[in-house]
Amino acid sequence: MSRRPVFAANWKMSLRRGAADAYAGRLREAVHELPAADVVLFPPFPLIPVVAELLAGSPVAWGGQDLHPEEAGAHTGDVSALHLLDWDSTWVLCGHSERRAEHGETDELVAAKVARAQRSGLRPLLCVGETEEARRAGRTEEVLARQLSAAAPAGDGEWALAYEPVWAIGTGRTATPEIAQEAHAFLRSVAAGRLGEALAARLRILYGGSVKPDNAAALVSQPDIDGFLIGGASLDPDSFLDIIRRCASVRPRG
Repeated sequence: MSRRPVFAANWKMSLRRGAADAYAGRLREAVHELPAADVVLFPPFPLIPVVAELLAGSPVAWGGQDLHPEEAGAHTGDVSALHLLDWDSTWVLCGHSERRAEHGETDELVAAKVARAQRSGLRPLLCVGETEEARRAGRTEEVLARQLSAAAPAGDGEWALAYEPVWAIGTGRTATPEIAQEAHAFLRSVAAGRLGEALAARLRILYGGSVKPDNAAALVSQPDIDGFLIGGASLDPDSFLDIIRRCASVRPRG
């Protein structure tokens, strides 16, 4: 089945207004060069208006790095789906490994965030992945199955999945294409058990773990890898664009 790839740039707590302005301008200039793919930016919350202003009307989408499961209320420091929608966001990250590790997010909380995103009309990008300790203990599939089963939407709404081996994020270590494919194929099989074969076949599963221009093509050539959630290599717009271009020539998808 043909699945339209997704290339997502997670800026995390990086870049400032001037850099964000230049980045969005560079992407807007290159829009005509981009292949058939969903290109998404996840800036820090204060930079979403900058991105929204410069990329309005372009094929590039943007979203939040997190959201609160409640629509509004006394939640200091949090951001709601409505805030994201005010700036025309269409995506939101849910359950990123750094949120799970640094903020103690549980599977139940991640599930509530995914549900809120879908109810609000945002596309959740659900992040799952095992730590190095879990992988060494042979618990990779156990962790992935638990995280996905807890938070995956039950219906046919718009969402995507990102596999982030925690041991590869920001470390310079990347899963080999074979290791990444094995995890992606397993996740698709878990999704099939929960959603049915047809929906699982359409589910886009991204890889996120030290993706760079020189390893992207080999990774995306695997049958169950449908794009990337990119951290450090996405902070430079030309590096991000290079990844997208290299992947387009490997296995074009609709």
